[in-house]
Amino acid sequence: MKSDSVTKGMQQAPHRSLFNALGLTKEEMERPLVGIVSSYNEIVPGHINLDKIVNAVKQGVAMAGGTPIVFPAIAVCDGIAMGHIGMKYSLATRDLIADSTECMAIAHAFDALVMVPNCDKNVPGLLMAAARVNVPTVFVSGGPMLAGRVHGEKTSLSSMFEAVGAYAAGNMDLEEVEEYENKACPTCGSCSGMYTANSMNCLTEALGMGLKGNGTIPAVYSERIRLAKQAGMKVMELFEKNICPRDIMTEKAFMNALTVDMALGCSTNSMLHLPAIANEVGIDLNLDIANEISAKTPNLCHLAPAGHTYIEDLNEAGGVYAVMNELMKKDLLYTDLITVTGKTVGENIKGCNNINTEVIRPAENPYSKTGGIAVLKGNLAPDSGVVKRSAVAPEMMVHEGPARVFDCEEDAIEAIKGGKIVAGDVVVIRYEGPKGGPGMREMLNPTSAIAGMGLGSSVALITDGRFSGASRGASIGHVSPEAAVGGNIALVEEGDIIKINIPENKLDFVVSDEELEARRAKWHPREPKVTTGYMARYASMVTSGNKGAILNKK
Repeated sequence: MKSDSVTKGMQQAPHRSLFNALGLTKEEMERPLVGIVSSYNEIVPGHINLDKIVNAVKQGVAMAGGTPIVFPAIAVCDGIAMGHIGMKYSLATRDLIADSTECMAIAHAFDALVMVPNCDKNVPGLLMAAARVNVPTVFVSGGPMLAGRVHGEKTSLSSMFEAVGAYAAGNMDLEEVEEYENKACPTCGSCSGMYTANSMNCLTEALGMGLKGNGTIPAVYSERIRLAKQAGMKVMELFEKNICPRDIMTEKAFMNALTVDMALGCSTNSMLHLPAIANEVGIDLNLDIANEISAKTPNLCHLAPAGHTYIEDLNEAGGVYAVMNELMKKDLLYTDLITVTGKTVGENIKGCNNINTEVIRPAENPYSKTGGIAVLKGNLAPDSGVVKRSAVAPEMMVHEGPARVFDCEEDAIEAIKGGKIVAGDVVVIRYEGPKGGPGMREMLNPTSAIAGMGLGSSVALITDGRFSGASRGASIGHVSPEAAVGGNIALVEEGDIIKINIPENKLDFVVSDEELEARRAKWHPREPKVTTGYMARYASMVTSGNKGAILNKK
């Protein structure tokens, strides 16, 4: 066992003395040491219940003969960080989480790990760490929030942001906003739609790193506690069989995850996180692959914000495994891959049927024949621009309009709420990328303001930052190369005609080659917006390619 290096032999007597100080018995030191990475805190709604999940995991590990030892991981609530300087720090925490977990796991010679994440950067950060440490590992998330209810209709956090926009437009009064405020987020858990946290928890199942229900069992269900106990027991089985993350997270497993991503209509942030996780196991997940998979994968779900169903509805309909079974009707998955269940994908999904075709469309009757995400390219986005196609109104799939250019999110929001943006416009928000922000802010406020103003089906938004998984409409983020490194988005001028063609995966602006070169000759880099502390160091370390904000450590 790896832990022998800290528990066995005369040279380890000082180590055992320190374990004694922890209250561990000789018998506990003779068992496999299982690190339980707890993301519990009291500031993130998706994490405030994780103490209960962690305790259940500890019971499962102990029942199966292991010694559970808890250590922490940080987590940021994107909703609370949204719209101010805090959002610059959100994506950057993914790498802090991966780095610190790697340090803790290796320094203390754990034999196995159970990761207990829930929210946006926490899930991919811990998957990255699992790939690096490569000891038997199981993921069990804290689960999704139940949907809120306003006027008898289900609702969620994105409705709350849009209510603020509606209030600014005079379409909602203060009393109505307060009703949303009090009812949109009724329980603990990750926000209830197919936003980034739930996307990544569902994709953890598809990738083979989480047990059935990891992405969909609501946070407040007792079934979630049982799942956590099963995860604790299962990691001991993986330890006995020596099944490790790199055995599971193969190239074919990532193809499965991308396929399920397209079927579910996940957050565009998955196009940042899946390549970053793959990078840790030496796989180059080029975004061109996304369009290839999307072209043959039907979009089966329109979960909020794309539609009016929620993660709790997906759970009742059969969950991620039921979606995967639908995809197998078209033979779109690799089914012979090993997973944390100790079984193959095919064995896992056998008999997991779709029991609500209103929530999970049958493969022969999809919302669309192509997947929920599209990667666009053109002279405005030479490397990539990502859009959640499943959340775009049909009339905006092809759009042409004048650019309204802003060099930060705040200026764009002021113009939107001030009534300076009109139908047909294309709002361009730049210098918000990994280096330029720095930190690649997520922008739910601008998209929600547009929707709240009643312009969601007539105004497009483009940024070298990123749009929230809760965003809907023609919101194209992750434009690369970003403005801060001289990408063409830096050269767009007010009034330039921008052409968006999502069916053809194109994003261009009308400018001659000669004019483009003339603008480039006049362009010069801008001073970073954050020049001290962690974000200054982060900005100097990140690469700014189509993988998004991946630290340049290799």
